[in-house]
Amino acid sequence: MPTIKSSADLRNSYNEISSFCHQYDEPVFITKNGKGDLAVMSIEAYEKLLGRFELYGLLQEGMDDIKSGNTRSFEDAMTDIRSRRKR
Repeated sequence: MPTIKSSADLRNSYNEISSFCHQYDEPVFITKNGKGDLAVMSIEAYEKLLGRFELYGLLQEGMDDIKSGNTRSFEDAMTDIRSRRKR
């Protein structure tokens, strides 16, 4: 279940919210006038999330290459890798 706090809670209980974000590695949703406004998370959780997005993007590129036939044999790829290592 998501943790939801008001903007007043953020202002008055910043240290508590910060500790929660670091301890549980999940965002806290901040409301303003009863409506969702922000999601607050630790830098570590944010960087982990960005890493996942980058990985998903690279995986999608690979899947797109497979769909379009932009592939080569394992032997060709290994030959290319070995030749680059010798340089």
